Amino acid sequence: MSADDDKAQLRGEARARRQDTFRNEGAGAAQGLARHLMAILENQPVVNVAAYWAVGSEIDLTPLLDALDEEGWNVALPVVVENNAPLIFRRWRSGDVLVEGPLKTLQPQADCEEIVPDVVLTPLLAFDDAGYRLGQGGGFYDRTLEKLKARAGGVLSIGVAFSAQRVDRVPRDGHDQRLDMIVTEKGRI
Repeated sequence: MSADDDKAQLRGEARARRQDTFRNEGAGAAQGLARHLMAILENQPVVNVAAYWAVGSEIDLTPLLDALDEEGWNVALPVVVENNAPLIFRRWRSGDVLVEGPLKTLQPQADCEEIVPDVVLTPLLAFDDAGYRLGQGGGFYDRTLEKLKARAGGVLSIGVAFSAQRVDRVPRDGHDQRLDMIVTEKGRI
């Protein structure tokens, strides 16, 4: 089987595992994740944090986003500009009205300031101990991380997930970007 075939098979299994975990542990896991991420971010020379607005069974970042905004951090959410292109990130503040993007994700409105992140919190379906993630399959985060890592100063890439999303090995190929760390409701991996 090819890496693409292996990824497709794992995506189905990973979605089911994530859905079960979300149903059973969602709210408590979101709070635990927020605590662990705040502890990590407070020790980084960070100004701009890009996150995501959870869709479906993705682990909820709302407690973290609200805390970061309240403490004065520049928080941004991803915006899909076009297929096969990197994401951009626009400023978000607690209470902002979000609009539906082309892939049914919620994103800041077009008049919100574009921000280049120092840290990107990345959603995923599965992760392994080597720092690789399995995403939805569109390649948006891989293209984005590749672009951000190449710029001066780079970017800190953090995968966020339920601990139950850990697998032995994520299938990968040449375009898959390795994350700097993974953080779950149980802590840093």
